[in-house]
Amino acid sequence: MDWVADFWIPVIKGVVMVVVLLLGGAYATLWERKICARFGVRYGPNVAGPFGLLQPMADAVKAIFKEEFIPNHADRLLYLMGPGISYGAVLVTFAVIPFGPEVSLFGHQVGLWIGDVNVGLLYLLAIAGLGSYGIVLGGWSSNNKYSLLGALRAAAQMISYELPMGLALVSVVLVAGSLSLRQIVDFQGNWPLIALQPVGFLIFLIAIIAESNRSPFDLPEAENELVSGFMTEYGGIKFALYFMGEYTAMVVNSAIVATIFLGGWKWPALISDVHPLLGVALFLAKVLFVMFLFVWIRSSTPRVRYDKFMRFCWKFMVPLALANLAVTAVVVALVG
Repeated sequence: MDWVADFWIPVIKGVVMVVVLLLGGAYATLWERKICARFGVRYGPNVAGPFGLLQPMADAVKAIFKEEFIPNHADRLLYLMGPGISYGAVLVTFAVIPFGPEVSLFGHQVGLWIGDVNVGLLYLLAIAGLGSYGIVLGGWSSNNKYSLLGALRAAAQMISYELPMGLALVSVVLVAGSLSLRQIVDFQGNWPLIALQPVGFLIFLIAIIAESNRSPFDLPEAENELVSGFMTEYGGIKFALYFMGEYTAMVVNSAIVATIFLGGWKWPALISDVHPLLGVALFLAKVLFVMFLFVWIRSSTPRVRYDKFMRFCWKFMVPLALANLAVTAVVVALVG
C-alpha cells in the first residue's frame, strides 16, 4: 500500500475541503450582508475588524456562548441530529466537484477533487435528497406546530423542485455524454454548457435556489407566516448549524453551477492551460459570480406566496424542463 497516495493525500484533501467550506460558509454571510447593504445604499458590517472582516468570527463566538436549551416536549435524539444531518449533507456534496486539474504533489499526480466517481451527478441528486431529512427531523422532533409546518413546507418544496432540477441535469448528460463531473468539465473545454443549454441553466439555477431555501424561496422559514419555521425551537450553536448550513450550501451550489454550466476550471482553456493555479482561480471567480447572482436575486425579488410557488414548479418548471429535454434529445440524435 502506498500510504502517501492512498491515505495521506486523500486525508489532506478532505481536511482542506472541510476548512475551506467552513470559512466559505462563514464569510458568505459577510458577503451577502455587504452586497445587500450596497444595494440599499448602506455600509453593512464594518465594526468588527478592518472592513468588518472579523464579523463572522464575532457571530460564531456569540452563537457558541448563547444559552443552550432543549424543549422538554422535544424528541431529544432527533432534535440534536437535525442540524448535524443538514450541515453534514452540505459538506459531503462537495466531494465530487473538481476544482482544478491534476498537479504534482509529493512526487504523485494528484487530482484537485476528493472523489472522481463516474456517477457524480447521481451522487449530487442523492445528497440533495438526504439534506431534506435534517430539516424535516428538526421540525418534527421539536413538537411545535410552527416547526412542523415549516418542515412540511420544506419537504414539499425540496421534493418538488428536485424534479425540474433532475430533468435539467439529464439534458446535460445527453449533451456531454457522461455522468462524471470531471468529464463534463473536460467536455466544456471549447464551449461552456450554458451556451448549449441556456434553458437548462435557467431551470437548474431556479431549482437549486429553491432547493437551498434561499430568498425569495425561503418559505419554510417565512417569519411573517411561521415565526421561524422548522428552526423555531432552536437556539445557540444548533441554530447556528442550520444557519451556516444554508450559507455553506450557497457556496457549494455555486460551485455546482460553475462546474456543470460555466466550464468549471477548464473554460476558457486559454487561461486554465497556462498554469493549474490559474485554473483554480478561474473556478473560484465563477463561484463568486454565481454567489453574487444568489445575493442579487435575494435583494431584487420579493418573497412569493407558497401556493403560487408550488404551482410555478408543477405547471411551468416541469413542463419547460420536459420540453427542453425532448428538444435536446432530438438535436443530439440528429447531430450524432
